[in-house]
Amino acid sequence: MKSRQEQNTGVRHVRDAHRFDERQLEAYLSAEIEGFSGLLAVTEFKGGQSNPTYRLDTASGSYVLRRKPPGKLLKSAHAVDREFRVISALHASGFPVPRPYVLCEDDAIIGTAFYVMECVEGRIFWELDLPGLDREERSAIYDHVNETIAALHQTDFRAIGLEDFGMPGNYFARQISRWTGQYRASETGEIRSMDSLIEWLPENIPDDDSTSIVHGDYRLDNMILHPTEPRVIAVLDWELSTIGHPLADFTYHLMAWQMPEIGIGSTGLVGKPLDELGIPGEDAYIEQYCARTGRDDIPDRNFYSAFNFFRLAAILQGIAGRVRDGTAASKHASQAVKAVQPLADLGWRYAAKHG
Repeated sequence: MKSRQEQNTGVRHVRDAHRFDERQLEAYLSAEIEGFSGLLAVTEFKGGQSNPTYRLDTASGSYVLRRKPPGKLLKSAHAVDREFRVISALHASGFPVPRPYVLCEDDAIIGTAFYVMECVEGRIFWELDLPGLDREERSAIYDHVNETIAALHQTDFRAIGLEDFGMPGNYFARQISRWTGQYRASETGEIRSMDSLIEWLPENIPDDDSTSIVHGDYRLDNMILHPTEPRVIAVLDWELSTIGHPLADFTYHLMAWQMPEIGIGSTGLVGKPLDELGIPGEDAYIEQYCARTGRDDIPDRNFYSAFNFFRLAAILQGIAGRVRDGTAASKHASQAVKAVQPLADLGWRYAAKHG
C-alpha cells in the first residue's frame, strides 16, 4: 500500500467531472494577469478533498487555480472568494501565503467561481513524524510551524482590512450552530455521541472570548516548507478562515498529538517516540505557543478538544454527503466517511473528562 505521502504528492490528469474549457480560461487569464501567456498543461493536485485545485503550467511560469467543485453544494461551503480575500490581506502584511492574482466569480468561464495564485515550490509533508529527516530538522520545523500560527493569531486583523471578515465574539456558539446545521444537512445515520456533543457543547462554552484571524484547518499538510530550510514559506487552504477564537484554531492544530488511527490517512503522533524524533510533546508545544502569544496556559483544554473533534466529524460528514451526491473531489473521500463516528466518540470522551 502506498504511503500517505505517495498518495497525495504531485499531480494527476484532471478528473472528468472537473474538466473545463482550457482555451476559455487561457483567454480570461491572459487579460487579467500581467505576463500570463501560453497555457501548456492543466493538471489536478492529488491532495485535498474540498476545493479542486489545479496546476497551470504556462510559457511564462506556473500558477495554481482553486475552484468551487461543480454540483450541489452545502450553503456557505467552498467559499473561494473568502479564501482569496484573506490571502490577499495576509500576503500584503508579509504573512507566508502564496501571492494572489485574480478572483473570478463568473461561472461562465470554467463553470464555477475560482481564483488563481502563485505556485510556491517547496515541500509538503503528509506524515506528521516527518520520515527521512533528522532529529534537528524535525525540531526546527515544528518550532517554525508553532511560530507561524502564533504570528497569525497576533496579526491585527483590523489593520489589514479584515474587520468585517467575521463577527467578533460568540465564536463557539456560532461555530457549534453552523457545524450542527452542516452535520444535519449531510446526516446519513444516527451517531449518539454526535447527538450528545450537539447538546453538551453549547452549555459548556468557556468565558474566554479572545478574537483573532483563524485559519480553521491549520495542519502540517496545509503548508509548504522551504525546499531545503526548516521553515514555512506558504500556508494553504484558507476555506474555513474567519475572525474567530485563537484557542479554537490552536487546539484544532493540537489534534495532531491526539489523533489515533481512525482510517483517514495520518495516524497522528499518538504513540510515537517524540523525544527520539525531535518533536515536542503536546504540553511543551502548548508552552511554546503560550510564550509567543502572552498566555500563561490554556484552561478548559478538554472543552476545546471536544469541540474540535465534533467540528472535524461534522466536516467529514459533509464529505459523506458529497460522496452520496457524487461531488467529492478526492478518490480517498469515502475513507473519511468511516471516521465520523470515531471522531464523535473521541469528542464525547473529552467532554466527559471536562465534566
